[in-house]
Amino acid sequence: MENNLLEVHRLKKYYPITGGLLGRTIGHVKAVDDVSFSIQKGETFGLVGESGSGKSTTGRTILRLLEKTEGEVRFQGIDVHALNRQELRALRPRMQYIFQDPYSSLNPRVRIGEALGEALLDHGLLPQAEVRERVLEVMALCGLATYHVDRYPHEFSGGQRQRIGIARAIMMNPDFIVADEPVSALDVSIQAQIINLFAELQEQRKLTYLFISHDLSVVEHLCTRIGVMYLGSLLELAPRDELFLEPLHPYTKALLSSVPLPIPKKKRERIVLQGDMPSPANPPTGCKFHTRCPYVKDICRQEVPAFREVSTDRFVACHLV
Repeated sequence: MENNLLEVHRLKKYYPITGGLLGRTIGHVKAVDDVSFSIQKGETFGLVGESGSGKSTTGRTILRLLEKTEGEVRFQGIDVHALNRQELRALRPRMQYIFQDPYSSLNPRVRIGEALGEALLDHGLLPQAEVRERVLEVMALCGLATYHVDRYPHEFSGGQRQRIGIARAIMMNPDFIVADEPVSALDVSIQAQIINLFAELQEQRKLTYLFISHDLSVVEHLCTRIGVMYLGSLLELAPRDELFLEPLHPYTKALLSSVPLPIPKKKRERIVLQGDMPSPANPPTGCKFHTRCPYVKDICRQEVPAFREVSTDRFVACHLV
């Protein structure tokens, strides 16, 4: 589609498992396994799932922070993984990443002002004399004070560090941002502030987000479409309202059952999944979810369900649907 900013087609990211005296490859950890979706300009696409489902690896492989194993990632028609080093460097300012832990992604010995302005100088986007003014402008936009510019990372709270991470991502005027669990470590009151900041920045700058989270209540406020991942694969993809109103996949139903309702004294019927997520190094045959599915049938153990469109812009991989 012409309106798609990003198109991901059959993306795979495998890590080799080596063994023996010669260190031969004896298997693979299938972190991302045949994932396809697209993101339209100006939308917020959510990726949800349990820890270890491959959400962050998908985001990093899309931005080529990790090299793919197979598949294709196209950003405005450009094959990201086919670019040479110089071409990729030229594309970098348009695609940015907000890391899950803002503290570990900041150099503790570098003042925030220098850390934020570093990329502008490195890419030659602004002369030295104008960098500080630009840094202060973006910091103010992200709710940071002028005097914060000369502080070190350890002098900030968790919410402030997350604002610094957002400021660093929008510093280069990107078109697309991957936000990896940006509010998971924050208090609920600070989460609301950061979510509102994301929405305001999107409206002002026409940004497109890939928002990665395990918290469906956060995703519900921010995202227009949602993909549900499990063990490296997409199990369901749907517009937000349809997904929350009528989830189709048993795994999506289980995730949604844990989200509290905003109505006092009213509770969802809780679906508790049995057992742990299998290892991505040795995934189950057939449907990857069948070992924990309460509705499992023989066909689920034998055949991999196709990820197919069941209604307009609604996809699911389940034999029961």
